[in-house]
Amino acid sequence: MRKAALAALPILALGTLAAACTSQPDYRGEDTPPPTVDQVDLTRYAGLWYEIARYPNSFEEGCTDTTAEYSLRDDGKVTVINSCEIEGRDDRKVAEGVARVVEGSNNSKLEVKFAPSWVPFAWGDYWILHLEPDYSAALVGSPDGKYLWILAREETLADAMLETILEKAAALGYQTDPLVYREPSGE
Repeated sequence: MRKAALAALPILALGTLAAACTSQPDYRGEDTPPPTVDQVDLTRYAGLWYEIARYPNSFEEGCTDTTAEYSLRDDGKVTVINSCEIEGRDDRKVAEGVARVVEGSNNSKLEVKFAPSWVPFAWGDYWILHLEPDYSAALVGSPDGKYLWILAREETLADAMLETILEKAAALGYQTDPLVYREPSGE
């Protein structure tokens, strides 16, 4: 049985300057971009998500209890606040960013940036690859296979739902063995 929990939209700096400058393995190995969900209601997607699992990445190294919170802005963009616990720190590590919808994607493809606004190249792909009809869980990643997250509205995800999402990831060509799972609270 896999340990599970949750989080939300690509967590703690997809597209950060640090991430843009580091080499990240490709866990997909396919040239054809994966399909995204047909449509996303950003009002329903907004709110707090828990990271259940993620591909290893430099900007979340040492992070536990990772969350992402999304809120809609008046300019049509989305404010993204990712946070996590780091062992030995009294406060949470927080990264604030912004997401913009890719035109013509029905809100299923976003670009996220955690770098200062004057940095033009730090946008990272945030594609919603699977979304439960009740917006309780999601599979989000980059089409190049370097980033993948399983997110949920609760800190844990039922084993059956986790298996469904893992099967979806595999069907889209993403490796599931590299995923790092959230430790349940209290462990």
